[in-house]
Amino acid sequence: MSYFVYILLCENGAYYTGYTNNLEKRYQQHLCGEGAKYTRSFKPIKMVQSWEMPDKSTAMKMEAYLKKLTRKEKEEIILNHPSFP
Repeated sequence: MSYFVYILLCENGAYYTGYTNNLEKRYQQHLCGEGAKYTRSFKPIKMVQSWEMPDKSTAMKMEAYLKKLTRKEKEEIILNHPSFP
């Protein structure tokens, strides 16, 4: 089963990072207010990037890595690494 790591742009201008095994379903949950607590408060505007991972462990590690990055570093990855890592 594949997993996905994704970055959403939220209405407050912040980036939200998460992982899932069903990208479309999870995105719809965020849009409907059924996703994470953060995206219930700050609705997503759009998904700005996603990457397919081979397994859950890799997806979780990638999510943790992305969450530690600065905004500038996240923007660099979003713009220049469509197939990151």
